[in-house]
Amino acid sequence: MIVDSAARDIIYSNLFTGVHGNYLIPSIAAAGLDPAALASSDASKMNFGDLTDGAKKAWRDIWGCGQGIGAIREVVPVAQLVQRLTTEYKATLKELSLLL
Repeated sequence: MIVDSAARDIIYSNLFTGVHGNYLIPSIAAAGLDPAALASSDASKMNFGDLTDGAKKAWRDIWGCGQGIGAIREVVPVAQLVQRLTTEYKATLKELSLLL
């Protein structure tokens, strides 16, 4: 779902925790809710962790995300991602030292 999503798949809502946040529309639909018909929540009833009532909850069922989701193109092993970031970091340091 994350690989297949983009910024257009984000909705801003306070329904799930009482605090406004960006949420991934396909996760809302997968949880059995209609993303186009979300109600507003009462901020005085914020609930970040009580899972005893069986309701769909943020971080477990409803996925928070930001516009950076569009940069995710594939699922890669952590070691591969760390290696890529290390290589890019070293290349940037080398380029910056040439500029100084």
